[in-house]
Amino acid sequence: MSCWETIADYAFRSIGIGERLLPRSDFTLCQQFTLIGSGLIWNIYFGVLALFAGFFLAIAVALGKASDIWLIRKPAEWFIFVFRGSPLFIQFFLAYEAFVLLPRSGIEINLLFVEITAETRWLTRAWAGALIVLFLNTAAYSGEIFYGALKSVPKGDIEAADAYGLTGWKKFRRVVFPTMLRLAWPAYTNEAIFLFHATTLVYFSGFPAWQQKGDALYYANYFADKTFNPFVPYPIVAFYFILVSLLVIFLMGQINRRLNRHLPDTQRPRLRVRPNIIR
Repeated sequence: MSCWETIADYAFRSIGIGERLLPRSDFTLCQQFTLIGSGLIWNIYFGVLALFAGFFLAIAVALGKASDIWLIRKPAEWFIFVFRGSPLFIQFFLAYEAFVLLPRSGIEINLLFVEITAETRWLTRAWAGALIVLFLNTAAYSGEIFYGALKSVPKGDIEAADAYGLTGWKKFRRVVFPTMLRLAWPAYTNEAIFLFHATTLVYFSGFPAWQQKGDALYYANYFADKTFNPFVPYPIVAFYFILVSLLVIFLMGQINRRLNRHLPDTQRPRLRVRPNIIR
């Protein structure tokens, strides 16, 4: 089998397209690159959706923590504390166990005039359950980043907005929010990179790979077990994630330039990527 045939058969196997059976012996480098790259589709799925949805929740959490109203501020503070104070792996484990305990037949919801059944079985699948955990985790970390940036908005900017007669939502949208994003973006870029790296923990969590449709680490572990040589598949995983990190840095850098487009090139803050080694 040529490398092109291998790519045609296994490039999208992780999402159910192509050859169903995994190779059993005589593994080639092309097969390992192709299947691990196929599994990377799931890591990108987890990272992109969790980052996109988590951004909006993080903004809400940051605003909630900065609120003067106790009933709004305290839930935001505890949400950040719980998800930042506990290991991500433990969050995966507890979430899976909680989802498994839900009735398999679903939860009956009585709306007085009608009774509906909320399906719960899909929560135990990695594509949903693991995504929820990553979404909540990154929202907590990002919320703290945005909260710090919100508190760092220069008072002069706010006073200038007041002088122009901007109040309420208009002041937040035109002055506070853009300034907050500019201040938070370098740290938020690091969080985005870490989130993509953290998607590899899905393999070690309780969420199973459905019909061998696993992520990049799933296929890397498969080849390592079959060949008894971890020094080929795992460096391939690292290579793919380095490429993903470079892509994230490039895209976030373009957004950073857009946010600071009003500044001269010499005064634009440059991204300094400092990935978290441990969390």
